[in-house]
Amino acid sequence: MDTALRFNIYAPIHKAFRLFMADTLARLGRLDLGDAHDLAAGLGQLDALLEAACCHLRHENDFIHPAIEACSGGASHRIAAEHREHLEAVDALRAQAAALRATPGPAAAHRLYRQLAAFIAENFEHMDVEETRHNQALWAAYGDAELQAIEGRILASIGPEEMGQWLHWMLLAFSPVERAQLVAGLPPEARAPVLAEARRLLDGAAWAKLARALDQEPVAA
Repeated sequence: MDTALRFNIYAPIHKAFRLFMADTLARLGRLDLGDAHDLAAGLGQLDALLEAACCHLRHENDFIHPAIEACSGGASHRIAAEHREHLEAVDALRAQAAALRATPGPAAAHRLYRQLAAFIAENFEHMDVEETRHNQALWAAYGDAELQAIEGRILASIGPEEMGQWLHWMLLAFSPVERAQLVAGLPPEARAPVLAEARRLLDGAAWAKLARALDQEPVAA
């Protein structure tokens, strides 16, 4: 079977996570240390990223790794160990961010920027292992409906605030086709607020493509 046609439990969230990380790194790189609002906003986005990272790995630990271990014992051990290292790295980044908040300065800002860059670089490689080796184990043992059920349990465990944050980055990160599939797959009561967020985030061309895909008039924002 062509694995490109298989349900990929990792790909959508990882695409959003990669953009979230890259955008946060870029924002830290251009921080204006003389502007208290800009500093607070940049570090606030870092706080949100680090909390999202912790939640994301917990979801994988709690829902995906047991499924992998049930069919291929030991296959998730490497990634689980890296998850523990990621939590330690998050603590170090939070400490460095607190130091920058307390005493803003270019040396501290650059240390935080480099530290985050290294964290992101490791995560990019980590996610590639999940999307290749972990997916191979999952596809060998489970049908798409079973994998979708696992994803459903993950989604049911996510609160509104976390869900809203992930939807924000998914709308920005997804291709036009993926974006339309995301919105079309939402419960009817959830579509209006997500469309409102999409209209706010997307440029005119991207919004028009989404509206056409959903058979809506692409009214200008």
